[in-house]
Amino acid sequence: MKAIKETHFNFPQQSNFYKGKVRDVYTIHDQLMAMVVTDRISAFDVVLPEAIPFKGQVLNQIAAKFLSATKDIVPNWVLDTPDEMVTIGRICEPFKVEMVIRGYLAGHAWREYSAGRRSVCGVTLPEGLKENDRLPVPIITPTTKAAVGHDEDISKQDILAKGIVSLVDYEMLEKYTHSLYQRGTEMAADRGLILVDTKYEFGKVGDTIYLIDEIHTPDSSRYFYAEGYAERQERGEPQKQLSKEFVRKWLIENNFQGKDGQTIPAMTPEIVDSISERYIELYEQITGEKFIKNESSDILNRIEQNVKIALSNLIS
Repeated sequence: MKAIKETHFNFPQQSNFYKGKVRDVYTIHDQLMAMVVTDRISAFDVVLPEAIPFKGQVLNQIAAKFLSATKDIVPNWVLDTPDEMVTIGRICEPFKVEMVIRGYLAGHAWREYSAGRRSVCGVTLPEGLKENDRLPVPIITPTTKAAVGHDEDISKQDILAKGIVSLVDYEMLEKYTHSLYQRGTEMAADRGLILVDTKYEFGKVGDTIYLIDEIHTPDSSRYFYAEGYAERQERGEPQKQLSKEFVRKWLIENNFQGKDGQTIPAMTPEIVDSISERYIELYEQITGEKFIKNESSDILNRIEQNVKIALSNLIS
């Protein structure tokens, strides 16, 4: 088995299980969360039929690196990373919004702008911008956190008016989001990259806000190569991207955008291997480190044993 599409563990003192688009989340003793980053891949809010070898390892290790590098800004949920595909941390009550921050006019924000809208999530954008232009200042464009289906744009005003997040907490989320994006931008620049946009999720334990989930991975972020960025903008050419946009592009070219009635194109072994290779390339470019494949013959048993050992230390 080269890739893990799903898991069905039964850990000591396990009290709950949740299957997300990419992650299998095990609740332990109602206090800890063991998050297994599977090799599932999603696009347009749809889980694709084939798992991608080493994708889970790539995402988990990138997230671990950036969570460790930002814990001086905001505490995070992580307590241990006992396996290349697993993170164990404290259970937080998640805020029901994702804090999306954009330094450039790309992706969804550009699609809104090109359709003539000059306000995204209550933030007014100036006239005369081109796709991928740098914004005057980074903007926060929150989305609701949907349990099923698509996340939806929402403004700060609506978040506060609907009581989704209190004013005091939301102002802290804004502060943390800007600080994290600044740190991510600096770390990306060291690698010759531009952190275009990204998202952060937060939770709370008591009165303390924690950064949760993953950060600065190619699944949660968009990167451009810094070299040649200005020249490409001047010529009106597409930017050289470092994200999973290549997966979305392949799907669009094969007439799939997650809409009703559309069929996911066949994922041949060649397509699967090429996506795996791109994820490994992303890891090495983003981190500056050589990716070391854990090619154990029994991935599920490896994960189970590593998690059990870690839990015995954390719970005792």
